[in-house]
Amino acid sequence: MVARIFRPARTAMQSGKGKTKEWLFLYEPSEPKSIDPLMGYISSGDTRAQVRLSFETKEQAIEYATRNNIEYRVEEEHVAVRPRVSYSDNFRYDRQQPWTH
Repeated sequence: MVARIFRPARTAMQSGKGKTKEWLFLYEPSEPKSIDPLMGYISSGDTRAQVRLSFETKEQAIEYATRNNIEYRVEEEHVAVRPRVSYSDNFRYDRQQPWTH
């Protein structure tokens, strides 16, 4: 069973960077989920899908996987770069688009 080591992106419902500083260790599902015909619940016999470990650094997660002989796949983090814009840039004389109300 292969595990994923990644750093989660922020959710669409938050503007800050909460819960994005730690690296997660999750197992890939080994079998597909099935629907219970009577109740309609979604279930799986894969208990490793419930394991969710968090580490402070990527190296700690990799060390844990190698120590326990677990195959792993590292997904590198995507760092979003926001341009710095100041309020006074709205009133510059050399704007690309004219400022209107």
